[in-house]
Amino acid sequence: MGYLNNSVVTVDAILTKKGRELLARGDGSFKITQFALSDDEIDYTLYNPNHPSGSAFYGEAIEALPILEAFPDENQIMKYKLTTLPRGTSKLPLLEAGYSAIRLKQGASLAITPQTLNYLGATSIFEAGGYTATIADVRVLANFAGAGINTEEAQRLNSTTTVGTNVSKTVIGTSINLTATTVNTLFGTTRTQLQTTITLTGRDSGARVTIPVTIIKVNQ
Repeated sequence: MGYLNNSVVTVDAILTKKGRELLARGDGSFKITQFALSDDEIDYTLYNPNHPSGSAFYGEAIEALPILEAFPDENQIMKYKLTTLPRGTSKLPLLEAGYSAIRLKQGASLAITPQTLNYLGATSIFEAGGYTATIADVRVLANFAGAGINTEEAQRLNSTTTVGTNVSKTVIGTSINLTATTVNTLFGTTRTQLQTTITLTGRDSGARVTIPVTIIKVNQ
C-alpha cells in the first residue's frame, strides 16, 4: 500500500481477488461487468466557502488530501462507496439494525435483520442485494454467518475462515446470525467482558452503521 501522487490526474484500477482468480484461469471466463467508486480519503468538513481567495479555493484543502493506492481488501478500502439513488431522492437511506448496542452472554445467539429506511420511497425497506456485515474480531464469536443471499460471492464469504492474526470477517445476507464464544481464552484471568464492533452496509443503498458488541463471561 502507498500514496498516489495527487499533483496529476491518476486512475488507479485493480481487480478484486475474485477477478484475479478468473483472469488466472485463462479460459475466457474473465469479463469486467462491474466496478465500484468510493471517497474514503475525503474529509468534506474541509470545504471552506469562506476562503479569502474566493470560490476557486473553497475545495483547496480537500484537493490536497493524499490518496491511497488501491489494494484488494474490502475490509480496509472502499468502505464508503459512491452509490446511485433514484431520481427525486430527497433523503439519504438510513440503515436500521434494531440495536444501538449488542450484549451477549457466552453461548447466546442473536439474529440481526437490517432494514433500510428512506430507500426506494415507501415501497421497500429490504435491499435485494442484501447486506454485508463485518465483525472486527471474529474470535469472540462461535458462529458468524449470513443467510438469505445465495450468490457465489455470498457463499464464498460465508464459508471463509480466519487464520493467524486476520481476525475480522465479512459475511453477506438479508439476516446475520451471531453466537457468542463459549471459550474463556480471550478473557484471560481477570477480564469479564470482550468488546468488538459489527459494521453493517446495504449493498444496494450504501447505507452503513457500526454497532458495538460486548460478550459477557459466564463460564468459570
